[in-house]
Amino acid sequence: MTLGSHGDAMIALPRLATVEGKPLSELVDEGTLERLFQRTRDGGAEIVGLLKKGSAYYAPSAAIAQMVNAIAGDTKDILPVCAWCTGQYGISDVYVGVPARLGRGGVEEIVELDLSEDEVKALRDGAEGIRAKCADLGASAQG
Repeated sequence: MTLGSHGDAMIALPRLATVEGKPLSELVDEGTLERLFQRTRDGGAEIVGLLKKGSAYYAPSAAIAQMVNAIAGDTKDILPVCAWCTGQYGISDVYVGVPARLGRGGVEEIVELDLSEDEVKALRDGAEGIRAKCADLGASAQG
């Protein structure tokens, strides 16, 4: 499980990753866990490198199809999305990668995970990084 922000600021939550209901951290050692999360972070580049062209569409299109299904089918599935935060995790007025319940109304609820203080701080820092990048883009568009 990861929470997203921007670039290399993806926040890995290995204690929440499971395999058949068992925490991944109980199944593999710390080094393996870090290699798995690093591969997750680098997965897009790996796919592009292997397929050379036309490969960057697969993961985003699969995710979009899953989101459309959740919204059109009003399934209430919880999926990782970039959602506008309105106080969740102490973050407001910025889009951040978080788990959210999707249904006919789009993002119907941001699901707040039980995060440690360090994880919340990392997520908030990532949100501030996003806010700063948006401000930079706004300033360059005005200039």
